[in-house]
Amino acid sequence: MDKNNYLQKLKEFENKINVKFNNIGLLKQAFTHSSYANENDLCSNERLEFLGDAVLEIVVSDFLYQIYPLKDEGYLTKKRAKNVCESALCKVAKELDLGAILLLGRGEESSAGRKKCSTLSDAFEALLGAIYLDQGLATIFEILEKYLVDEIVNDSLIFEDYKSSLQEFVQADKKRSITYKLIKNEGPAHDRTFTISVYMDNIKMGIGVGKTKKEAEQNAAKEALNKLA
Repeated sequence: MDKNNYLQKLKEFENKINVKFNNIGLLKQAFTHSSYANENDLCSNERLEFLGDAVLEIVVSDFLYQIYPLKDEGYLTKKRAKNVCESALCKVAKELDLGAILLLGRGEESSAGRKKCSTLSDAFEALLGAIYLDQGLATIFEILEKYLVDEIVNDSLIFEDYKSSLQEFVQADKKRSITYKLIKNEGPAHDRTFTISVYMDNIKMGIGVGKTKKEAEQNAAKEALNKLA
């Protein structure tokens, strides 16, 4: 992609979210998928994604704490899990049309990477990491209030938290415990597939596969719940 054209895309995106970056390089890095970074000897968005994930959790926790002053810790934990999960972030990423601005390698481009929820949700977290470094926490609150708070209040995100449901089931018997183990991790860095097993004590109860560890864990918990039912 021509550098000047891409820079114009970044400026248009700044206008869309009403954030003017001091360091436009951070915004570009937020949209640099590992596949593109590997092909062009650049830094990928993975470190920003790590930071954005932490920022997202604390800001959503703050929103929930303020919005639901009478709810207990268990309720707030479930609501947070629902609103920071991959499918929730993917929905916001699509609303922002992040797929159109991602920098992808040839393999990822040919495999419809711009539409993958795992890639889009990661890019959104990386964007939050970039905004946090460039603008600070106050701007993160503004962005999430604009794009996520209504979803939280209206409870419009459809997501079944199988991990929490399985944990609740197990907590009925305090002698039991749940653990998740990574069985295998296959594929190139830009298109990995994770396989995870869930155990109740030492008994394997389910196996899950997904493009992220979180997705694989949810699928493993879902299979365990089906067996227990």
